[in-house]
Amino acid sequence: MTTTTRTTDARTGLRSVAEVLLARRGAVYLPARDGSGPVSPDVLAGVTLLEADLLDRGYVLSAPLREALTVGGPTAMTAAGRTLLADIDRALGADREHTPLFRKFPGSTPHDTTVFYVERVLALLTQHPRQPCVLCEGEGTVHAVSPCAHLVCRRCFDGSDFAACPICHRALSADDPFLLPAPPRAGAGRHGALPERLRVLALGGDMADRQHAAREETGRLLGRTAALSPQDADDLEALLEVCGRAGLDWLPAALPGRETKARVLAWLLRAPGTRAAVLPEVAARLDTATDILRLLIVWSGGDPGLVEVPRLAPVPRPVRRALLGALDALDPALAVADMRRHRALWVPAAHALHPFEYADRFPRAALAVAALRNTRLSHDRFGDTLRTAAEPLTTVDTGGDRPRVRTWGGRVETALAEGDHRRATALLTQRPGELLRRLDHLLRLAGEDTGPVLSALPAAATRVSPAVLLSALGALRSRRQPSGERVFFPKGPQAKAYLADDEREIPAGHAVEAAITTLTEEVLRRAAALGPLDVAVVDADLDGIVAPFAERTASRALVTLPRGSERPLTPGRTLRLFLHWMESEESGDTDLDLSLALFNGAWEHIGTCDYTRLRHTGAVHSGDRTSAPAPDGASEFLDLDLDELERAGVRYAVAAVFSYNDVPFDELPEAFAGFMVRDEPGDKGPVFDPRTVEQRFDLTSAAKSSVPLVLDIPGRTMRWLDVVQGVSGTHHAVHRHVELLAVLGRSLTGLFTSGARVELGELAVWQAAARATTVLLRHSDGSVTPYRRRADEDALAFAGRIGAPEHDPSAGDIGQDPARIGAAFLVRGDVPLPAGCPVYALHPAGLDAAVVRLLTASDVVNSLAHGGPTAD
Repeated sequence: MTTTTRTTDARTGLRSVAEVLLARRGAVYLPARDGSGPVSPDVLAGVTLLEADLLDRGYVLSAPLREALTVGGPTAMTAAGRTLLADIDRALGADREHTPLFRKFPGSTPHDTTVFYVERVLALLTQHPRQPCVLCEGEGTVHAVSPCAHLVCRRCFDGSDFAACPICHRALSADDPFLLPAPPRAGAGRHGALPERLRVLALGGDMADRQHAAREETGRLLGRTAALSPQDADDLEALLEVCGRAGLDWLPAALPGRETKARVLAWLLRAPGTRAAVLPEVAARLDTATDILRLLIVWSGGDPGLVEVPRLAPVPRPVRRALLGALDALDPALAVADMRRHRALWVPAAHALHPFEYADRFPRAALAVAALRNTRLSHDRFGDTLRTAAEPLTTVDTGGDRPRVRTWGGRVETALAEGDHRRATALLTQRPGELLRRLDHLLRLAGEDTGPVLSALPAAATRVSPAVLLSALGALRSRRQPSGERVFFPKGPQAKAYLADDEREIPAGHAVEAAITTLTEEVLRRAAALGPLDVAVVDADLDGIVAPFAERTASRALVTLPRGSERPLTPGRTLRLFLHWMESEESGDTDLDLSLALFNGAWEHIGTCDYTRLRHTGAVHSGDRTSAPAPDGASEFLDLDLDELERAGVRYAVAAVFSYNDVPFDELPEAFAGFMVRDEPGDKGPVFDPRTVEQRFDLTSAAKSSVPLVLDIPGRTMRWLDVVQGVSGTHHAVHRHVELLAVLGRSLTGLFTSGARVELGELAVWQAAARATTVLLRHSDGSVTPYRRRADEDALAFAGRIGAPEHDPSAGDIGQDPARIGAAFLVRGDVPLPAGCPVYALHPAGLDAAVVRLLTASDVVNSLAHGGPTAD
């Protein structure tokens, strides 16, 4: 079965609807066909070949899908198979050529990088045409290569091994005589274990079923309270096109995610033909001034998080009137307070809306903008109109020549500055989200008088979003044993981590514990509101996976793993990191470098493996590619022998990607990296084996460095960091940044092991304990420990007992009666489940989205929004 290739734009990560549903549901949708008549032998042979090709990529056909592919002629089957393989190859990164500098890598990687470098320099500086080679003294062996024109000895440098110029490592013309055919790699075609991410592809149905599935996925994304990840945002854009603008029965009356709301409403307004029809629906969903601002920014092509703000695009008059009408419906005091938070953005936004032009029609909107701009009110028609609008409002004073607004935020800041925690708490109860965000500050300010704060907390906790609730809970837990260091992930277009000394006082211990209990009980209350269950299954191995609630800068990845999550590595197998990129004419020659920094248990640097040192004990680099012209681009690899690294005293290995010549990743047509887990040692098997790919992620930010992961070598674990490191200048190399990488690795590892981030395993146990009569805890060896809720046991006590040695053997196991299972939280979807059962599985495996309700990690978090009214 041959595959088709296409250009991937790593800067957007856009996928077709078929790819979206394949990735999110593991489902394939085929045109409806008549199933009557015998099956052609050619079709059966083609499906068999397709199955083999899919297995080579870590996918398996389900029986219904295989049968559906056999219906119809060979042309239809071939088209469906090619499309499916192309979609999978794009997701894995297998739609690109992956050729390392040393094509016989790792066997042919030089053992002495210095000697290799000296030989290259000698050849560059002293080699002359039509003269004997300066290295081997051979005659007639020195020739210029194209297009760099470096003089290369064909005896000293093996053209069957080098995939680029041996001197400058830039790509050569494909027809250059130096490039000799490479011998086939030993062991090619042999396969070891199947990947952890193995997935059974299900038959989703026909095109009508695809429409229904697209609407279901759209509804889930629109129901999220937190900001969408870049991949989810791209998927939503593709799904919206399927939903269409003609009928809006798919559009919820309330859109809880503020940034998602801006995306959807801007999308609705983009089509001029339906704009008039959708304007009332758009205006009805704008209930804050920032909603209007976000909509204007997204309308202009910017980011709804108000991070990347373009010049505002012109706004048509009907849209302008609708937005001013929404602003006019707000309390001017609340609108002004909202607008002042983003004053620099609102000033040009107000100019684009022309509110004073419509002062007679929308006087409260004009009043809010006048207060924001501190506009002088003359005694004319305009000023009188605004004064009349302000008369019934107690928070707006127009007695002077300028409108004055008494804002809630100013009163809160005054109370905090004066140390009046009681007054501050009373004010913050009006906005529960702010109370929880400032909870640590209030407890410190209160000293021993924490009663008012703790009394206000239960009611406030019921009204916040899951992200705010879990964030506050994690932040308080980390105060039990302060590390003396704070880690910040400020809002921005890139996932940057900032470190600072923690100079805060420690709140009273009893208050911290009381607040933690209150917040945990609120999580349990919300979970219980989802309804009772008979049996819930929880995988103990979910511990270490962080519950996501801030995914705005998460990388687009094959396996969605929240930042900070830790996963075990399979012992005894080779870990191969890979990097691929392609430069554009605008970016010119672009050199990305795959690098590894090695540290001991005290985070002291003990070695590197990158283009400056191609071999380190237990690590081998594939060689430095210094250009990546289209269409093939360039690839680098790095093999890790974990056992050998451990014997060499390595505790931590930090992987990094640097842009050597300072070209930002987002200026490249494509750039992605990832890792494979291989059974074949050394140079056995293909260099890039799609079957062994366990993770693949895009490099799409404006950064020039990326730190995707850190490995704990003795612990055989991988922690997913997915952050960028700020660099400046050019000639970036890992040895220049080892101190910063050590601080970053140590600090982030400390943060994510401190309890500052609620883990998905905890959340699963809390949900199970709050809802189920029996909880089955499944362990990595396949054994199951059952726990049954006692008659007098509340959810908090039951949750605390799950995982303890004391259990109830008579509670049963998974295999006794799968129909009793009402929810499951799994690492692998290999548990028999009843139809309609909601299930989270990091690796869905054989779970069919048409049978069970597949949940993402974000869905698990977002389900807590339905346990009561929420507010940010």
